[in-house]
Amino acid sequence: MESIDKFDLAILQELQADGRLTNAELAQRVGLSAAPCWRRVRALEEAGFIKGYHAEIDRHKIGLGVFAFVRVDTERVQGDATRKLEDAIRKMPEVVACHYISGTGTFELQVVAQDLDSFSAFAREHLMNLPNVKDLHTSFSLGEVKASSALPLAHLAPPRR
Repeated sequence: MESIDKFDLAILQELQADGRLTNAELAQRVGLSAAPCWRRVRALEEAGFIKGYHAEIDRHKIGLGVFAFVRVDTERVQGDATRKLEDAIRKMPEVVACHYISGTGTFELQVVAQDLDSFSAFAREHLMNLPNVKDLHTSFSLGEVKASSALPLAHLAPPRR
């Protein structure tokens, strides 16, 4: 599957909005019968357009009131040292996202914690002891304006004629 058409785009939009739709509901919403809809969903999954299905959990409801952005500066950026750092970060469930960044720093982490005391302990015991780490710079979220994992899809729509 190299490209997607209007039906594939509609399927992606609907599943992104509600990943729990039944195939029958999805088919009805996108204007297909059930069997072709199911085949298209499977093709989108196999081609890697759909990576998985997840429940979105409210972090506040489960007691994770702190959301921190941690910029990690490393001693050096080279193969083996970077791989060790990446492997260590992947093993930390408190780190919910990690990105290589441009500008100052090497990585930007998104970290959740119960409260400031637990974040502080996590930073001292784990983040500061990561391999190859020179320095950490932390900013705390004071409130979410928008938090969404939904991706914009309008650029995939076929041009109008």
